[in-house]
Amino acid sequence: MSEPLGAEILKISPDSPQRGVIDYAASFIKRGDVVAIPTDTFYGLSADPFNLAAIERVFQIKGRPENRALPILVDSIEQAVGLARDVPDVFLTLAHKFWPGALTIVVEATHRLPLKVTGNSGRVALRWADSRITTALIGAVEGPVTGTSANLSGHPSCSNADALVEQLGTRIPLILDSGDTNGTVASTIVKIDGDEWSIVREGAIPNAQVEAALS
Repeated sequence: MSEPLGAEILKISPDSPQRGVIDYAASFIKRGDVVAIPTDTFYGLSADPFNLAAIERVFQIKGRPENRALPILVDSIEQAVGLARDVPDVFLTLAHKFWPGALTIVVEATHRLPLKVTGNSGRVALRWADSRITTALIGAVEGPVTGTSANLSGHPSCSNADALVEQLGTRIPLILDSGDTNGTVASTIVKIDGDEWSIVREGAIPNAQVEAALS
């Protein structure tokens, strides 16, 4: 049995992402592949959230239980609203205050999204990352992409391509390498139910800032 081939690694500028590299990565996602990309926190696994086979592949790559939702990255508040159902005012307040940035907002998902990407929960975790690479890729794909951390489930998140290769180098076809993201903490997660909200995970944005924005 032959050894699996390693991932192709392409250098990319975090400040001025090369259009050719972005379009090349977008071509992978459009055909149902999974690409590892840098965000403003850690590296993530990007795939088409509307492609069931691609979603299945993300779960396989991570070894992630399929009852856990895959976060989705967007490039605007409007794009996020299109993925949510009955968008509450709390959502818009948080999005306008903290996006683009390290805040993930969990809301009821639109029926347009496959139930599988929500971990069969009917809820979706949305984030607009403060990353020119991520934003450019979403623009090239012409739609949102998954943004779950690029690591084996239960293992540390990866802030650089070397750590990523060590964990997932034979499981993914392409890595966009912009150097170290300098990420030390994941995004903060806020869950919204109607007008009620709760902080599920404190991360890069302190709880106090979220509470102040909603007070």
